[in-house]
Amino acid sequence: MREPIASYPRVRVRGDGRQVVSQAGSVLLMETVRKVGLDRAISVALTPCRKPRAVHDPGKVLLDVALAVALGGDCLADVGMLRAEPAVFGPVASDPTVSRLVDVLAASGEKALRAIRAARAEVRESVWQSAEGKAPDADGSVPVDLDGVLVIAHSDKEDAAATWKRTYGHHPLMGFVGHGPGGTGEPVAALLRPGNAGSNTAADHITAAQLALAQLPKKYRHGRQTLIRTDSAGGTHDFVAWLARRGRWLSYSVGTVITDAIHEHVLKVPASAWTPAIEADGEIRDGAWVAELTGDVLTGWPKGMRLIVRKERPHPGAQLRLTDTDGMRLTCFATNTSGRPIAELELRHRLRARAEDRIRAARATGLRNLPLHHTAQNRIWLEIALDLLAWMPMLALTGKARLWEPRRLRLRLFTAAGQLVSTGRRRILRLARHWPWTSHITAALDRLTQLPDPG
Repeated sequence: MREPIASYPRVRVRGDGRQVVSQAGSVLLMETVRKVGLDRAISVALTPCRKPRAVHDPGKVLLDVALAVALGGDCLADVGMLRAEPAVFGPVASDPTVSRLVDVLAASGEKALRAIRAARAEVRESVWQSAEGKAPDADGSVPVDLDGVLVIAHSDKEDAAATWKRTYGHHPLMGFVGHGPGGTGEPVAALLRPGNAGSNTAADHITAAQLALAQLPKKYRHGRQTLIRTDSAGGTHDFVAWLARRGRWLSYSVGTVITDAIHEHVLKVPASAWTPAIEADGEIRDGAWVAELTGDVLTGWPKGMRLIVRKERPHPGAQLRLTDTDGMRLTCFATNTSGRPIAELELRHRLRARAEDRIRAARATGLRNLPLHHTAQNRIWLEIALDLLAWMPMLALTGKARLWEPRRLRLRLFTAAGQLVSTGRRRILRLARHWPWTSHITAALDRLTQLPDPG
């Protein structure tokens, strides 16, 4: 009988390698930081936090944490992966220094948060200007999706509490700008809340919407092309009234609960009033229809609000609710947009489901675990954890690579190995020629190099 052939070649391992760089592909993130001016903006914003004889710039320390999170870290100590490569990442503060800075920022309360948010908004405007048709406003509209997220806590952290899903942790309310089918999205709001925070709390939705709008370039903060979307958790009288008070300066598309009144009106809608629903490619959706409700069902809601209902045949095995009718699944949403077919408006509202993809990516980038004990500390964590993995693909990647989520970016790009070579006064990082995605990295770096330097 033949002896079995080994599946993998045997390799002898030694720990004496020199000029070898781990996570060499992370130069994409650092070049993005430089080109958009994030390092300067954060450094200036945190200047008041720097002590006179401090060795490390607070902005650099915070950016090192953001880089570590982008590379897969989930706690402050993971900046150690950057500290191990000083030739690439420069001087990196010690773990105690990083912790002290976060404590100082947390102790300043809203002051530090406002400074960081202002810097992010300033840089975001620069990013969108440099995106050359790949920014969220490429089609003339900017959708902002608000959605709640449950973050499990594995220890007794401040504000951790029992959630509505019978888990234990926090219930932040997030806001994401959608990049359309050709890209992913970027975070613009992170409102950290206790685990027992209500899903349909109007005050929290108003605060999250304000945070999100403040992150947009000025022309979009009060523009009709800016669309606020939520699921039925946002369908409260107070939140819709707040949106409506923005008048013609803001569009909204907010899910609503199927109440008894709405259910009764749906039963009265004649067959001729139902319009076939459509898909993103413009094709008619088989087994789904939409109609607009009018009359006294709108009593008590803001003037100009439209109520659109969708009915569809449920998927095999789906469980119907008490508010469903005639074997049809019912959903409903409110909007203030006029002059467009209701099938288009319903499709536009349904596309908010892409926020679930944004949440999945956020969980893989700092939102899976809030690592610090105090709420004020975790608020700082949420402010810095998510932007880089949104901006780098938008500026540097093309085609399907722009759609890669964090895990794939790390596996294919950031973990690429490299060799650091010094020639005269220059340092060259040589990436592995055989790595299948080296060409993606070098092409992305070329695109970043062609962008104008920050003023």
